[in-house]
Amino acid sequence: MPHVIVKMAAGRSEQDKKRLAERVALAVMNTLGTSQEAISVAIEDVLPDDWNTQVYDPDIAGRQDTIYKQPGYERF
Repeated sequence: MPHVIVKMAAGRSEQDKKRLAERVALAVMNTLGTSQEAISVAIEDVLPDDWNTQVYDPDIAGRQDTIYKQPGYERF
């Protein structure tokens, strides 16, 4: 029962978010062999000024042991 949380800069359309959620779910199904019914995808909008405190520090820098794809940027 994978639950995927995508945190991204605020401002994307609902259509973009739905399309992203569908593609993430498809990637999970194809990679892990789980059914569509077992997957949930959440998308959290984050204001750019809050990125470091709400995402980078706690989720990226603070949880290096869980990061399987590193970002190509450092804290800004």
